[in-house]
Amino acid sequence: MTAKEHELMELLATRVRQLVEQDKGLREQCRDLEASVAERDRQITDLQAQVKAVKAQYDNLKVARTLELSDSDTRNARQRLNHLVRDVDKCIALLKA
Repeated sequence: MTAKEHELMELLATRVRQLVEQDKGLREQCRDLEASVAERDRQITDLQAQVKAVKAQYDNLKVARTLELSDSDTRNARQRLNHLVRDVDKCIALLKA
């Protein structure tokens, strides 16, 4: 084997070692990224469960607020609505005149 061939073989061996080291580094980086993705997936699942629970609480609160209205609240709302209807009727009568 000539010196040139020997030098080329050593260069090839060096490049193969570099590629093997680079492969190891990339595999480790891939494992780290997969672990990070798994953690993010777990966080997303937890947050989705929290959102679902908060929505259920909100729906319960809406129902409770609806049931909480007393007769006086209903009566007051009805009186205000009747007053507004009378005002609108007056305005319409004025426009027709």
